[in-house]
Amino acid sequence: MSDLSQLKQALEGLSLTEGLSYMAENYGNVVFSSSFGQEDQVITDAIFKNNINIKVFTLDTGRLFQETYELMDTTKNKYGKEFETYFPNTAKVEALVKEKGFNSFYFSVENRKECCGIRKIEPLKRALAGAEIWITGLRSEQSENRSDMEVVEWDANNNVIKFNPLIHWTYEDVLAYIKENRVPDSPLHRKGFISIGCAPCTRAIQEGEHPRAGRWWWEASQKECGLHS
Repeated sequence: MSDLSQLKQALEGLSLTEGLSYMAENYGNVVFSSSFGQEDQVITDAIFKNNINIKVFTLDTGRLFQETYELMDTTKNKYGKEFETYFPNTAKVEALVKEKGFNSFYFSVENRKECCGIRKIEPLKRALAGAEIWITGLRSEQSENRSDMEVVEWDANNNVIKFNPLIHWTYEDVLAYIKENRVPDSPLHRKGFISIGCAPCTRAIQEGEHPRAGRWWWEASQKECGLHS
């Protein structure tokens, strides 16, 4: 089904599990990208618990929190399921570090986007190669850039239909699902890390701050790495 409006109609009123199952049953190559945040853990739980035929993958940038790696193992052990891990191109990482050092991303937005491009965007493109549907854990209230996103939309950068099943969920909805279904999540969330990325680029937020204020906190307004631009 190539008509997005028809696809939106088909998904209307479906639960999370029903929507995921619909995609898996009607498309040949459906993939889900997880960064092991709370939203992603909700979707992973729905996929793994219901044995839905969707490939789960993650991007290991090489700069993640230890707690994220531990959660990866916890998740794998809980569900007895495998997920695929994509890594940055070694030569490109080596060249970046040799030319600009380990922490070049602190010095300019351009440098930071260069690092994200090497560590995240290029591996993502490899992971999405040949996919018909890309499932994400995006929610509209997470950032300005995401406020106008639809449940399904065409991602021209990656030539894939993007399915955002949680786009209209609130953070309270996410927490309620995690509690009710006993979904494992990172202990960092209880320490003020609501949105978790690479360790050098994420800090805890203070009360009243936007959930993504802790991402690239040294930048005035850039709060996206380019994966969902």
